[in-house]
Amino acid sequence: MFVIIGYIAVLGSVFGGFALAGGHLAALFQPLELLMIGGAAAGAFIVGNSTKAIKATLAALPSCFKGGKYDKALYMELMAFLYDILGKVRKEGLMSIERDVEAPQESPIFAPYPKVLGDHHLLEFITDYLRLMVSGNMNAFEIENLMDNEIETHHHEAEVPSHTIQVLADGMPAFGIVAAVMGVVHTMESVGKPPSELGIMVAHALVGTFLGILLGYGFVGPLASLLAERANEGTKALQCVKVTLLASLNGYAPAIAIEFGRKVLYSNERPTFLELEEHVKKSKR
Repeated sequence: MFVIIGYIAVLGSVFGGFALAGGHLAALFQPLELLMIGGAAAGAFIVGNSTKAIKATLAALPSCFKGGKYDKALYMELMAFLYDILGKVRKEGLMSIERDVEAPQESPIFAPYPKVLGDHHLLEFITDYLRLMVSGNMNAFEIENLMDNEIETHHHEAEVPSHTIQVLADGMPAFGIVAAVMGVVHTMESVGKPPSELGIMVAHALVGTFLGILLGYGFVGPLASLLAERANEGTKALQCVKVTLLASLNGYAPAIAIEFGRKVLYSNERPTFLELEEHVKKSKR
């Protein structure tokens, strides 16, 4: 929703200001310039990225037009779940969660937490490390090192769409110049025409530069920033799980372990101690 609002603000400000200054909006409608800029950008995008990167980018773009899923409600549900499962471990031992970890979709301890179950990466991260904890063959230091490596790998993969879109945005002003140059070439080969017609042709050529800059900085570039922000949010959720599980491995009670996890969250999504405590109490009823 905010992306659409932002786009409307960009268009309204640029084209509205142009119209208020006495400009004719029809002069800016140059589909051939858009064809040159968009086609060249699409071609460069295909050439400059692997099939994996292209698929990841196309899959990630729709998320820009939806609200972020890593909000306070998800984190509170995540920490309530971690409190429950670590509480079960503390009371009944690690072997008591073996079946839950192997089949989380059928587990009664996972069932009350649909947001955790619905996040593939988060669920896989949790179950993988709970499974390692159940095996009992790795100490906290080894598990922490493995977690750090996996989180780093996940973050690099999550950053691929933002990187590809940013490169595309950086190239669009240059493709706009290419379109403008092609327009100037066309104008120069038509020097025998009246000055009034040549002026119109030059104006059309300059629209190419305008469109390239507008698309690059007003439309495509902001999507790259948004995708990078979403990647950071996903990584932060994994870091929250990591800190909580490590605190449990080091002998802290579940209530203290989830406090470790709460502290690593961004301030605008982090629940207060009392909010989390009340939520955990409600989830146990």
